Amino acid sequence: MISRVHYRLIALIFCLAASWSAWSFDAFVVRDIRVEGLQRISLGTVLNYLPVNVGETFDASRSAGTLRALFKTGFFSDIRLSQDEGALIVQVEERPAIATVKIDGNKDITTEQLKDALKSIGLSEGGIFDRSSLEKMTLELERQYFSQGKYSVKVQSTVTELSDNRVDIVIDIDEGSVARLRRINIIGNHAFSDEELLAAFELGPQTMFSFFSDSDQYSSRKLSGDLEALRSHYLDNGYINFSIDSTDVSVSPDKSDVFITINVTEGDKYTVSGVALAGDLIVPEEELRKLIVIDAGDVFSRKSATQSSAAISERLGKEGYAFSNINPSPRVDKEKREVELVFFVDPGRRIYVRRVNVAGNLKTQDDVIRREVRQMEGGWISTDKVNLSRTRLDRLGYFEEASVETPAVPGIADQVDVNFSVKERPSGSLTAGIGYSGSQGFLVNASISQNNVLGTGKRVSATVNNSSVNRTYSFSYTNPYYTLDGISR
Repeated sequence: MISRVHYRLIALIFCLAASWSAWSFDAFVVRDIRVEGLQRISLGTVLNYLPVNVGETFDASRSAGTLRALFKTGFFSDIRLSQDEGALIVQVEERPAIATVKIDGNKDITTEQLKDALKSIGLSEGGIFDRSSLEKMTLELERQYFSQGKYSVKVQSTVTELSDNRVDIVIDIDEGSVARLRRINIIGNHAFSDEELLAAFELGPQTMFSFFSDSDQYSSRKLSGDLEALRSHYLDNGYINFSIDSTDVSVSPDKSDVFITINVTEGDKYTVSGVALAGDLIVPEEELRKLIVIDAGDVFSRKSATQSSAAISERLGKEGYAFSNINPSPRVDKEKREVELVFFVDPGRRIYVRRVNVAGNLKTQDDVIRREVRQMEGGWISTDKVNLSRTRLDRLGYFEEASVETPAVPGIADQVDVNFSVKERPSGSLTAGIGYSGSQGFLVNASISQNNVLGTGKRVSATVNNSSVNRTYSFSYTNPYYTLDGISR
């Protein structure tokens, strides 16, 4: 593998060679341009990149610029310039073309994903082979496996030269096994024990129950989540100045074990000295204060502050302010170790509904869905009514899922559309059975039901039970909206 220092050395040598080539002939007027050594690249393509035209004077500076322009295309591994009685001769050696790309040994990352990644950097069948791109891909692939905790991964690429200046590329991957987490050390914690803090971690050393979980299999994704859980634990318990100073992940020499060290600074514990509301409240302050779940004298909690903001935002959403911004701003008194929470309320514009749209209903009639919608067109939007409408659609039982989106109307700042999307599922059933009883003889039963007949939302069912003792025939029909008010019959 060529290091970065070696690449710079090669580039320096190339520049010196280009400079020597540039000064190896005197300036002349170009009467003709000939390109030699082309195999797959067309002459027109080369002339298009060539910064020299017939009739121009070609000198040392133009020579260096020509070499840079042609090497920059990535098509050639070697370029030589010469002149013959006023003709500029460009001798090129094309980079080989990629005939095939084969990947073996990969399990965690699919072959399709790997080939897409290779294609994005120009390493695909039919493309031009660039060894530096292959080496970059190898390093990136190793980094991806490292993030999954597979530090023993081995990626080996083999390039085989073929006829007609072509190559085959074979990438062999030995994924190895996931490194096991042996120990997590937290340094700097005094308010909480290691056991209490690590209880919220997804990662953890091997225990007798590790056979049923992957908690001891290290991955950077899991560690990021655990660090956020650690931060939340402190912020929800009054330590507003808590910080994670550093995180060190070390791997054993055999790359099978991982050790994590987390250095933290707890800071002081703060209590709430008071809670205030500021800004354009829209609704009475007393009503909003009832939604705040943190009060003076409580230990500061980011979770409680966030819940209070969400509750206030939801309340304003009922009044049509769907895009309100509630920002809890702490005013910290370091001497008293107290914090005053001020909730700044910015309701924004009142948002109105232009249209309510329904999509995805292939069988169910449009009005069957719309009669469950509680958000009306033309009025201001109510987040409560929008969510209630989606819930009512779920409860119908006609759909696998129902979703809603509220995109803004282009060019209008205070209007949105409410778009309901449903995915239908079978709403009928058919059952039949046969049996024998010593007292009733042969038993035959059958039933059929349809909860959404012809997409009208009406329910019909029929049942037949027959034996030597009795026979039962039943038929039922239900119209859930016999009246517009939702009275069923």
